[in-house]
Amino acid sequence: MDSIEHIILIGAIVMSLGIVVGAFSARWGVPFLLVFLAVGMLAGVDGPGGIRFADTWLSFLVGNLALAVILLDGGLRTRYTTFRVALRPSLSLATVGVLITTGVVGLFAAWLLGIDWKLGLLLGAIVGSTDAAAVFSLLNSSGVRLKERVASVLEIESGINDPMAIFLTLTLMEWIASPAGLSAGGLAWRLLVQFGVGGALGLGLGYCLANVLERVQVAEGLQAILLCAGGAMVFAIVQSAGGSGFLAVYLAGMLVGNRERAVSADTMRAMDGMAWLAQSAMFLLLGLLVAPHRIWDVALPAVAVAAFLMLVARPLAVFAALLPFRFSAREKGFVAWMGLRGAVPIVLALFPMLHGLPDAGLLFRIAFAVVLASLLFQGTTVALAARLARVLRQPYPEPLARARLHGTRAPALDLMQFKVGAEAPVENVRADQLELPPRCRLLTVVRDAALAAPEQTLLRAGDLVSVLAPAASVPMLSMLFQAPGPAPAWAHASHDFLLSGDAFLRDVAALYGSRALTPAEAPLTLGAAMLRAFASPPVEGDAVEIAGLRLTAVRMEGPRILQVGLLLPRKPGARPPRGGGGEPAAA
Repeated sequence: MDSIEHIILIGAIVMSLGIVVGAFSARWGVPFLLVFLAVGMLAGVDGPGGIRFADTWLSFLVGNLALAVILLDGGLRTRYTTFRVALRPSLSLATVGVLITTGVVGLFAAWLLGIDWKLGLLLGAIVGSTDAAAVFSLLNSSGVRLKERVASVLEIESGINDPMAIFLTLTLMEWIASPAGLSAGGLAWRLLVQFGVGGALGLGLGYCLANVLERVQVAEGLQAILLCAGGAMVFAIVQSAGGSGFLAVYLAGMLVGNRERAVSADTMRAMDGMAWLAQSAMFLLLGLLVAPHRIWDVALPAVAVAAFLMLVARPLAVFAALLPFRFSAREKGFVAWMGLRGAVPIVLALFPMLHGLPDAGLLFRIAFAVVLASLLFQGTTVALAARLARVLRQPYPEPLARARLHGTRAPALDLMQFKVGAEAPVENVRADQLELPPRCRLLTVVRDAALAAPEQTLLRAGDLVSVLAPAASVPMLSMLFQAPGPAPAWAHASHDFLLSGDAFLRDVAALYGSRALTPAEAPLTLGAAMLRAFASPPVEGDAVEIAGLRLTAVRMEGPRILQVGLLLPRKPGARPPRGGGGEPAAA
């Protein structure tokens, strides 16, 4: 047996190699998770490392614990506002979408691999859900800013669709082992317990955990450890009660993350490190577990299953599940392409191996190959797919520094620092005469490493400005202190002029409208009239027609529409007016 020093050295080398290689590969859009998986395979039995690792139970344990930490971190970063536009479509994708994917992929795999159709459905259930680790990681590291509706759906779907996949996997395994032992009532009860117990206990235990974190004041490192330990307890308790621990820990994290005093910004940064440690350790261990030559033996059918899943089954499931909701074809196409598979299918593929089901090794190898293909083809094309689907939001730089100001009422205030960019809107404006968003206050101006008096200073490029403001004001402040960035694709054709959401509809309709307003419309502002006209909660980029006016929600703060784009009516073949499309109107 190797000495403990050799084991520690090997583990440190493998982990460090994954991080270093991942840092370089990220420049070409290769996901970190794929790199960790590849490094684990290279360190394994068929690679230069030659490490023999076949402990399925340990891999299953580490995989479950890591997924609990990842889902906890994802829940911490999920705002309640995302549920305003994404809860119902996400639930549809997490249930109907997973069910359709399981059935379609299962029947195709049974025909292609020549296995029993029940085993085919089991494979479909194993690869049927998207992976929270892959989705959260790629959305955070790809550098793209997606439209709120699309980003919210992807995040919530990946956080809550595991219970359905686990339910289907365990049910199909039991059906294969004892076909006569299942009934329709039993299946319905099991599904109800998975979602009901998981949801109820997750919310209840999350409320208790949030209260504990608010009252226990420790250093941010210890607070992050306490949070992870609490999440692990939630997962274990709910699993023991028969519910879905994955759903419970995600909901618990969401409750904690939306409590202002429960976690600090420093704790969130520490949790980010915890989540990365969990992801990297899990993918390295899963990479060690697989023997690449066994994957190569089933390469052709595995690639066929992966291609069918990405190009047929997932799009079919997404378009069917989102049919009742207000999504464009481009948005549905992007959501379909972002159906990333990661650690969850590999962990689920360990279930049949642990229970000794026939052809369990084949199912594991196919599932592993599907994950590799998903990370390689879907994971590396996130930015390209977002541009083609036109689901990008206008980018803005984050503040140079940012800290939460304690003791303020909701919405909480942050202390932010911005660097004035060349040709920024505030350049050559006196600091004390800046028109800042509501509840924002300029505190200091730093120039040449010294404080300057705001009431006497004309801002210039390179100045460092400190502002006290709500977190929701970051996009507007970034636009003030930085030169305008490139507008998203939808903005180029959506409007000729920008108007304030507080401008009165009657004033704009008097100039450009093509029909008279109704008595109910006359007293409304543009923002209020648009919210009333939309069938479902809007997001930035959504458009509606009122009184012959084509109005687009260009900038929003929560449910409020702050800026409205007006597209002037024009005759066929006419060009937009010169100088339009970006200057705010005085209305």
